Amino acid sequence: MSWLFFSIGTALLWGTAELFYKKGALPNEKYSHLKICVWVGVVMGLHAIFTLLTQDIHYNPMNILHYLPVSLFYIISMAFSYFGMRFLEESISDPIENTAGVICALLFAIFLQEEIAPLTWVAIGVITVGVLGVSFLENHGETTRKKKLGKTLAIVAFCMPFVYAFLDAFGTFMDDAFFLVEDVAGSPLVDVTEETIEAVANTSYELTFALFALGLFIFMKAKKVEFGPIPQHKDKILAAVFETAGQFTYVYALGGVDAIAAPILSSVCVVSLLLSRIFLKEKLSWKTYVFVGVVIIGILLMAVSEEL
Repeated sequence: MSWLFFSIGTALLWGTAELFYKKGALPNEKYSHLKICVWVGVVMGLHAIFTLLTQDIHYNPMNILHYLPVSLFYIISMAFSYFGMRFLEESISDPIENTAGVICALLFAIFLQEEIAPLTWVAIGVITVGVLGVSFLENHGETTRKKKLGKTLAIVAFCMPFVYAFLDAFGTFMDDAFFLVEDVAGSPLVDVTEETIEAVANTSYELTFALFALGLFIFMKAKKVEFGPIPQHKDKILAAVFETAGQFTYVYALGGVDAIAAPILSSVCVVSLLLSRIFLKEKLSWKTYVFVGVVIIGILLMAVSEEL
């Protein structure tokens, strides 16, 4: 039953990471979203080095290039997410971002002609109702965001979770359809086995994120952006640590009963919503909470349907 512990642990770790992402994505700090990317890249890079030193995965550095398309989808989606967090309540952004699973299922149906189960269609319908409800309330006077940010920035901020969901879904689709395949001989990754392919893919992603972070750091230094002392970045660093720790426990969580583990893993947005309400004092209208709840129910239904 250790997988159950790791499933719950992953949901708590990633939900906590979302809390610190939000705390670190300061609306008045122009490059705070890029600074978060830098710290995530640093922590992931360190974890990749740890993996290479402690696991015998026979890593071929060429896999950084082979896995680059997937890595870029994941990394760029996260950068957009961090930008949106500067202006949008976590209680809204995280449930929308978690609809990536729906988009991914549709991509498999469209491009690989995979059949969608009836319960999945129900989940898609429920999520659609929830998202449309949140969108309607967001754009018809239920928030003061447009007054605070201006119409353009308010719209851009609200679009960021959707951009994240689409990019993350495409990354997951490419991952599952072309890279992390059962027949490793058909994967673009080189020098991998069934036992090492996931570790190699994850290490490639983390090393790419580290290089991406280095590029962002050089860019901001060229722009003469002040970083300040490390203690000022504690929320950004903690977010990166919880994110990477959640990745570690996620691998072990997958070894359990899928029909039970999947809903637990998909409940990250529930954890995030509760933590945001408790620690960030976020308050939405009761109508918005209703539609956010509908989205979350749809996500949990989706997780169950995918594993039945």
